[in-house]
Amino acid sequence: MRLLFLGDLMGRSGRTAAIDALPDLREKLKLDFVVVNAENAASGFGTTGKIAGAVIQAGADVLSGGNHTFDQKDILSVIDNDNRILRPVNYPEGTPGRGYAVYDAPRGKKVLVINAMGRVFMNALECPFRAIDKVLQKYRLGATVNAIIVDFHGEATSEKMAMGQYLDGRVSFVVGTHSHIPTADCQIFDKGTAYQTDAGMCGDYNSVIGMDKTEPINRFISRMNRERFSPAGGEATVCGTFVETDDRTGLAKRIEPVRIGPRLMEHMPTL
Repeated sequence: MRLLFLGDLMGRSGRTAAIDALPDLREKLKLDFVVVNAENAASGFGTTGKIAGAVIQAGADVLSGGNHTFDQKDILSVIDNDNRILRPVNYPEGTPGRGYAVYDAPRGKKVLVINAMGRVFMNALECPFRAIDKVLQKYRLGATVNAIIVDFHGEATSEKMAMGQYLDGRVSFVVGTHSHIPTADCQIFDKGTAYQTDAGMCGDYNSVIGMDKTEPINRFISRMNRERFSPAGGEATVCGTFVETDDRTGLAKRIEPVRIGPRLMEHMPTL
């Protein structure tokens, strides 16, 4: 299977760039399944039902979330009823929405997507390692499902790497989100799981991790909050990760970054 993950959509600039790019990416890379992290899509804080619908209509199969999942209150009326919108699986029991689901893909394939959130320098949620273990007790790669994608939304690179190594051989692909900077460590682990510490963001990189530069710089210098953070509105770069899996085992055969836009060195996988 050919899988694409796009990193955090950052504000209007990022979501517009991703929406514009998705149809062409699906065609050029002959994609079977696309996951997009949309937790910063609405002015940098959460997403809305309208935005989620537009990203799905453009070509995303699933939207994942993170610590800003519930910032926009209208998502509460959507997330319980649409399994294409995920929130981290390790939120407490009773939290609206779901942290994983199985989806249909072309040629009768089944894809399990799990969204989890780290705990180092993040909200104090339940253990993401144990939460994912509970899900994997129900599904087995290469048997009950053909691919398993894990979006691990976390701050610490060590925790992300630990999660990738912990899941090696049990899932197709572990990708980190949240830090908005694409890492240069695309790799396939010893037992066949593809991994990248962070896919980066879809947003304006002439910024401070997607936010207009002025207020973040002011806060670092003065330690005072003068204005609200607002997403940078310049031309966005689309960042993500392409993974190709073995149809028999569901493990990874190939992983490459995807970067389209004006600020970073572009990279597009070739088939």
